[in-house]
Amino acid sequence: MNTGGRVATCLSIAGSDSGGGAGIQADMKAFARCGVYGMTAITALTAQSTVGVEMVTPVPPEMIVAQVRAVAGDIGVDGVKVGMLGDAPTIDAVVEALDLVADAPVVVDPVMVSSSGAVLLEPNAKAWLIERVLPRATVATPNLPEARELAGLGDRAEPEELARAIQALGPSAVIVTGGHWAEGADVLFDGSGTIRIDGPRYPDGASHGSGCTHSAALAAFLAQGAELVEAARWAREVAAEAVGNGLGELGAGPGPVDVFGLGRRSAARRPLA
Repeated sequence: MNTGGRVATCLSIAGSDSGGGAGIQADMKAFARCGVYGMTAITALTAQSTVGVEMVTPVPPEMIVAQVRAVAGDIGVDGVKVGMLGDAPTIDAVVEALDLVADAPVVVDPVMVSSSGAVLLEPNAKAWLIERVLPRATVATPNLPEARELAGLGDRAEPEELARAIQALGPSAVIVTGGHWAEGADVLFDGSGTIRIDGPRYPDGASHGSGCTHSAALAAFLAQGAELVEAARWAREVAAEAVGNGLGELGAGPGPVDVFGLGRRSAARRPLA
């Protein structure tokens, strides 16, 4: 994408994680890590820690649209990542808001359940997500459980089959991320063929926010003009590195990913004299 010499911009339309590990907070870190200017349209506030989600408050639909209108009209939007939507009114607002971002690539991370098991998409909103949001996606990035839920093909369906089924629902392409299955590869289907994207795995790393980081990184690379396969490989690398650097020592639950390697830097830093 030609940005006229200015820095590329990326907008996250997602929920806020008060613990800083996932959602808007993870997206902004990933945007910075990938070299784009990050902006936000918050869809919901969560009282959340590494242990779980204690409370969720949706943002009024008109406020969601207003946030997008404000940044799109002034700063401009080169890429979009859509995360937690929560309920049908929020989905309606996001669909309206996407009309304001012109032809910017849209990455949809269909957040349904948090890593701690909290339900983040109302059951009656799943059909609305499929019917209204997925067709707006340049790429959808479900993990394996989300892909099985969206495709409705049962627990034995393989990633390749799931990617094809979800792409038929409307997105231009689908990446079923590999963190929840044994082989670990991301599986990309763009309507013409399937590509497996391999990379390093860190099964003992801290993974809270890994899905958000992957989809935000993908949106950032697409915003900068990368081709889909290239962007997908880079996003996989960024997310894997963030898990490998993860801050498992923070909190009593699954620790947050670390896209900047803060833990390594802290360990190497000398005390002040």
